[in-house]
Amino acid sequence: MRKVSFAEFGGPDVLHLVDAEEPHAGPGQIRVAVRAAGVNPVDWRIREGQKLGAHPIELPSGVGLDASGVVDEVGEGVEEVEVGDQVFGEGSHTYAEFAVLSAWARMPEGLTFEEAAGYPSVVETALRIIREAGVQSGQTLLVSGASGGVGSAVLRIARDRGITVIGTAGAANQDYLRSLGALATTYDEGWVERVRQLGQVDAALDLAGSGVIRELVELAGNPQKVISIADLGAPELGVRFSGVAGSVQEALALAADLISRGKLHIPVEKSYTLAEAAAAHIDSQAGHSRGRRVIVV
Repeated sequence: MRKVSFAEFGGPDVLHLVDAEEPHAGPGQIRVAVRAAGVNPVDWRIREGQKLGAHPIELPSGVGLDASGVVDEVGEGVEEVEVGDQVFGEGSHTYAEFAVLSAWARMPEGLTFEEAAGYPSVVETALRIIREAGVQSGQTLLVSGASGGVGSAVLRIARDRGITVIGTAGAANQDYLRSLGALATTYDEGWVERVRQLGQVDAALDLAGSGVIRELVELAGNPQKVISIADLGAPELGVRFSGVAGSVQEALALAADLISRGKLHIPVEKSYTLAEAAAAHIDSQAGHSRGRRVIVV
């Protein structure tokens, strides 16, 4: 089979499309014929060799955590799915023609493989950081860098829970944020004052790593009310960096429920082939996305 791999840490140029042995499902796992793989910032952070405790790897390594596809092998002890089922979930080395998943759910009706591949890690992250921020119904959550995949999921999940959301993004994505139910503003000069005019902030999330931790702490009033998934220096300012995964299975169930109820839709901004994995990482690192990027197999 073909898969994307890297033998050394570095930039996008270390990614190569190679021939590799097919993986097989172990106990409690399934294997899928991959139809699409989600492109997440954690993918290129791992490729660069950033120290992310939840994702230790050995070189050479494959790339990717999220996938959608068709079940073609079921491991020992797995009873809830059968060969031929269409699923989406999280596993390892998903930029490949076949991948093993350790958490999965059946794809909601009407969802394409490309769309489905964009949800697993994104919804898990959104669910985890909303919980860690401690924000409740009736309160206001500030989301810095809100137009990407995680931001899109945060906005929809928070609004479904009765939380008011203020989102910052580029000028081109203001209407998109509003369509997700957020109070929107740009992140250029004067953004802190504009946020204050939109409402009192009870908690804040840094999703872009754009150097705004101090401002988020100022707006939230306490570093313990701020969570970052993008700035490894956040702990130096008393802010928690959230990089350890929670329950992916819980997140998949939530995603399926919200999608089925029409409460969650994350658009696919751009699709790539396996051979274009490096370009996908370059675009992901550049940010300014609206929704998700995926690799189609």
